[in-house]
Formats: sequence, C-alpha cells, structure tokens
Amino acid sequence: MKRAARSGPPAHPARKPARTAGERRLPLRKSLLGRLLAVSALVAACSVAATAWLAAQTTSGAIRQEQGQNLADDARIYNTLLGYAATHPRWDAVETTVRELAQQSGRRIALTTQDRRTLADSAAPHGDGGGAEDGGADGPPPELPPRASAVVDPLSPDTALSPPADPSRAAAADRIDPRAVGPFRLPDDERAPLLRAAETTAACLGKYSIATDIVDSPSGRPRIQVVGSDERAEAARCSQDDLDRPTKTEAKALDALSKLTDACLQRQDLPPVELSLDLSWKAATPAPVPREALPAERNDVADRAIASCVDTARREQLSSYVASPALLYIGDPRGGAVPGFELSLANTAKIAGVAALVLALTVGASVLAGTRLVRPLHALTGAAQRMKDGEDTAPVPVTADNEIGRLAAAFNDMSAHRARLEAQRKAMVSDVAHELRTPLSNIRGWLEAAQDGLADPDPAFISSLLEEAMQLQHIVDDLQDLAEADAGALRLHPEPLRAAELLAQVAAAHQARAETAGVALAVDTGPPDGRPPAPALHADPVRLRQAVGNLVSNAVRHTLPGGRVTLRAYGSDDGGGAAALIEVADTGCGIPADDLPRVFDRFWRAEKSRSRRTGGSGLGLAIVRKLAEAHGGSARAESEEGKGSVFSLRIPAARPGP
Repeated sequence: MKRAARSGPPAHPARKPARTAGERRLPLRKSLLGRLLAVSALVAACSVAATAWLAAQTTSGAIRQEQGQNLADDARIYNTLLGYAATHPRWDAVETTVRELAQQSGRRIALTTQDRRTLADSAAPHGDGGGAEDGGADGPPPELPPRASAVVDPLSPDTALSPPADPSRAAAADRIDPRAVGPFRLPDDERAPLLRAAETTAACLGKYSIATDIVDSPSGRPRIQVVGSDERAEAARCSQDDLDRPTKTEAKALDALSKLTDACLQRQDLPPVELSLDLSWKAATPAPVPREALPAERNDVADRAIASCVDTARREQLSSYVASPALLYIGDPRGGAVPGFELSLANTAKIAGVAALVLALTVGASVLAGTRLVRPLHALTGAAQRMKDGEDTAPVPVTADNEIGRLAAAFNDMSAHRARLEAQRKAMVSDVAHELRTPLSNIRGWLEAAQDGLADPDPAFISSLLEEAMQLQHIVDDLQDLAEADAGALRLHPEPLRAAELLAQVAAAHQARAETAGVALAVDTGPPDGRPPAPALHADPVRLRQAVGNLVSNAVRHTLPGGRVTLRAYGSDDGGGAAALIEVADTGCGIPADDLPRVFDRFWRAEKSRSRRTGGSGLGLAIVRKLAEAHGGSARAESEEGKGSVFSLRIPAARPGP
C-alpha cells in the first residue's frame, strides 16, 4: 500500500515545500557557477602574471641576443680594419671598406686620428669621408661619442675584440697582428719555388698515408699542415729543407731585424743573438759560460730581455709598413641612443589596464559559460527529485552533444531503464501470482469437493492433489534458485567432470519421458567435423544436470511425435579461452524470430494462454541462463521456425593446476 501511495500524486500538500527546499539554489560560494568563476579568475590572474614574466624573459633574452650580435659585429668590424691597417701603410683608401662594413652591420663606423681628425665616416656624404666638418648636401654627420670604441693598431691589437690565434699568448703585452709582415712579404718569383717544394713534401707524406693541407701564411710562404694530430709526420723521411730555407727577401728582412735586435741588446750589455724565421733565437757567438751552468733565474731574465728586444725591433721595422694607430667609433646610424623600455607610471597604468581588461573578459566569459553549464544541471536535479518522489519523469532535453548533453542522455536512458524494470517487476509479480494461483485453485477445488461429498478421497484423488502440490513446490524452488542467483548466493560445489558422462546421465533420466512423447532422444558420442573434443570441466554436476535437463525437457515438450532430440558436446576457443559447448538440438516447431531474444526471460512463454498442456512455468530457461553464468559461461539459442531449435551452453574448461 505504501508503494502504491508513492507512485501516485502526493497525498499531503506538505510534501511540496520539502521538495522545493531540496531544489533551492545553493549559495554562490558553494555552487558550481561560483567555483567556476573563482577558478576562471585564478586562471586569468596566473595567465597575466605568466604573460608578464614571459614577456620580461623574452625581452631580456632579445636584449642579450642583440648585445651578443652587436659584440660579434664589433669584433668583425675591428678585425677587418685591423687587417687593413696591417697591410697598408696609410688610411687613404679605407673609406670604401668602412662604408661596406657599415652597410653589412647597419651601424655607424668612423675612424679618426689620435687627435680626432676624421679619416673615414660612414655617416658622412660620399666623397667627404676625410672632412666631416665640411658638411655636405645631407648636412654634417652627428657628433662622435666622447670615447672611442677601440684603437686600431696592428702593432698592439685589442685582445678583447681580436683574440689571438694562439690562446697561450692571450695575456702577452707584446702581441703584433700576424698580418703585419712588412718586409717579409714574398714576391711571386720567390713564392713559386716554395709552393713546388711544399707540394713535393705533401706528396711524400701522402705515401705514408699522412693527410696534409698546404696553407699560405700572411707573408705568402706556403706551410705544410698535417690534418689531425698524426705524429708519424715527424718520423717520415720527407725532407723539408728547401721549404724551411729563407728566401732572399726573408734573409734581407731577417738580417735587418737581427741588427735592430742586437742594437737593443748591446744597450743592455747582452750578447748578440741569431734569429730564425719563426723569431726564435740562439747565441751568435759561444758564451764564455755555458747556459746550463748559469742559474735558472738569470736565464729567465735574459730570455725576457731578448724577447723584449725582438718585439721592439719588430715594431721599429714594421712601423713604416703599417698604418698609424686610429680611433674607431661604432654606434647607432642615427647618432642617438637606442630606445629602451622604462617602467614609468604611464606604462604601469597600461599594464594594469590590460590586466583588468583580461580579468573582466575572463569573468564575463565564465559567467556566460557557467550559466549555460548550470542550467541543464538544474533540469537534471529537478528530474532526479521528481523520480525520487515517484512521479512520472519527462525526458530531460538534450541540447548539445557535449559532456552535459551526454549526462542528460545517460539520465534519460537510466530513467527509461528504471521504467522498464518497474514494468518487469509488476509483470513478474502478476506472473508469480498467476503461476501460484493455478495449483492452489486446483487443490482448493479438490478439497472443497471432498468436503461437500462430491469427490471420494481415493488414490486417484490423492495423486491429483500430490501432483498439484509438487507443481507448486517446483515453482517455489525455481523462484528460490533465481533469487539466490540474482543475489550472488547460489552455492556451487565444483568437481572434475566430463561432458560426455553428464550428457549420458541426463539422457538416461529423460529417456522415459521422451519415449512417452514419441520422441527419439540420443547422445552424439563424437564431436562434429572440424571440432575438437570437449575439454575436461570443473563444475557442479548437480547444477549442470539441472540446466541441461531443463533444456531437454523443453525440447521434448515442443517436439512432435516422431521427432528427434540430440545432445552433443565439443570444444571451442573463440577468443574467450578454452571451453566446452553443450548443445541440445530438436526437430520441433521452432521459435519465431521476433520471440527468440526473449526465450530466456522469466515467465515468458511463446504460448500466450499459458496453458499447462503446452508449457511449464516459464522459469526453466531463465534458470538455465543463471546457472551457466554462475559457472562463468553463457547460454544461447538458435532457431528456425518449422525446422527446430538448438540451445547451447558454453562452460569454461578446467584450469590446469594441482
């Protein structure tokens, strides 16, 4: 009565306020919309902060990259002009080189003398590089900075802009640009024999599988360079005397350098030395005391003095062959400072305004999205509340194919499934009442007839009452089995079992009934063609005999006299593991295709009148499916109307083990 009252309209008006209170809107801080707004605001704030940090990092990286590029350009400009000074005695024709470098680097390049007299300026009009103060058609160039970027002096290069080729000499104060060779530059008639000698030596080394390259030194002298660090070149029998011997030009220049060096050494009361092409030296005359007998400190002092004299002599010798020192200015082509970003009050206000705009747009979009998100959730909440109160629930509208739409579709499916279950429950209650009413009515009728003296309690009378009581007991037992299977409380007692023995036992138990019905009942001993034999099972023999027995009883009942019921078993491995297939095939009337999907439903019978003469309670096949599922298997039915049916059970094979 209570269930019936809940399925209809509410009995008391007081129930509506309770449901309305359950559907009232939550506070904003607890609602999904409020949380969505909070998360959106947090995400927007983090996005603004991350964007600002990324912009700062990117700007800093760009500035560092620009600075690195400027340093590389400065070093290239300085090295080019240093090479010009090392190979030219004057700056007369340097303007073309300066303008080319300025065009390549996009910088302003200017060269002046030590007293700031302009030698060349890329900002000056063409043809006016030597007189910036004269102006021109485009006006005078901007003023130069107060400090020069570097001093271009091939006799004393700047190691920061022009690193030495030999890192071991990076800290030496007496460095000279290697391109400044002066009188050591070879003419073509002297270079050709040296080149042939270098090629001869390289060919000789090639016979020893030693890879070499011929490179030219700044003076034009070819030099053998071994590829890699092959020490076999020293042991190879390839003479380089012709290549190492000084030419006339080099001997003359080396003699002049030696005289300048000896003059310097004489002023320091040191003995003269003999220089070689690589500027190493040895004593020109035998020393009265061997070098090995002198203290190491004295030898070091003498070596430093000789090296200083050699450097001084080289500078004096090269001074007339290189350009005089010049001041180098490198800057912006417009002559102004490079604009930068200052975090002023105006810039701060701009950043704050942009951040506020981003936050406002984020919150507005979140409100719009949150409202559209919460509206279908409210509809789902109301539908669920009405379902709880037992009212008929209309399907929730599915507005979009998204997560909320799929949730609404799933809710509609659940609601429809619940309605189907409720209808099945009511039908089952009706079917159970019908199945129990028939034997009870028969028992009551026979007893009333005996009480009124209309029937004698003879053996036939007692047999009829017993048959109806057994039918009643059979229905109750079937319902109990189904209840235990639904609750997962169906107890099984598995043991090793062979399908052939099981079928033989079932056939023997139903042989008499089959003969009475005029139906042939047989067991196929061998598997069908192409099928493996049935594997050993580990199952409950009593429950399996019950399941197969229900199938045999059903087949005999629906097979006309003269028909045949066949039992067979064989192996199967359809991807779900090894299993045994137990089939019960008959030649009966068959099952219509529309009714085939419902044959395992409870209380379902193809004969709608539910007459006892044509069928049982409608629980037999439902119990068969439950028993198969309890063993981890399944049940299936195939039928063709007018030709018969095949019911099969798939039971997993026994697992190997002790």
